[in-house]
Amino acid sequence: MRYLTDRKRATGMGSAKTGVHHFWMMKVQSVALLILMPLFIFTFGPMLGEDYSEVLDYFAQPFPAIVAALTFVVGFKHFIDGAQVMIEDYIHGTKQKITLILLTCLTYAAMATGLFAIAKIAL
Repeated sequence: MRYLTDRKRATGMGSAKTGVHHFWMMKVQSVALLILMPLFIFTFGPMLGEDYSEVLDYFAQPFPAIVAALTFVVGFKHFIDGAQVMIEDYIHGTKQKITLILLTCLTYAAMATGLFAIAKIAL
């Protein structure tokens, strides 16, 4: 028995009308993080244990600041999407809605804090 019509199967849309967009975005973010994480480690790693002024001078350069900002944005967005799937699978009803709202607010607040810190150092 088929649950999808031919049209829905062709457009990739099931009963929720969202298709595979969420899954595809998680895959794109994963590939982006595959590139960004080594860049972040190689730009951030040499500064571990250095003086405060040296770290500020280093992250005032465009490349390390951009890599750190992109890593924060993509990493936190990937976290939100992954945690949303987990919450939707295991929490139901009103608790689910409240948890998703809190998750989104806290994660975007952390992302904004990280971006503000990088902008303050870089500018």
